[in-house]
Amino acid sequence: MSDHHAHEVMQMMADSGADYTRETFKAALVDRFGSDATFCSCSRAGMTADELLAFLSGRGKLAGDIDGTFRLGVAGHCGHGH
Repeated sequence: MSDHHAHEVMQMMADSGADYTRETFKAALVDRFGSDATFCSCSRAGMTADELLAFLSGRGKLAGDIDGTFRLGVAGHCGHGH
């Protein structure tokens, strides 16, 4: 199992410019990082795709509704030098 940083996920979202649903987001993560991938941030490790989605939403990184359609928000990237 490999931990991928949330910055990689946000970059994937920025590069695609796509709108996601919970299902298409999880499918994109599997396509990009593999089915056994876990995710980390500067403050957390070992997150599942659902935990990562909640984390990004809770940090204001997404625009839209995570139970509907969402995308990377304007403030999507970190403000601490990453």
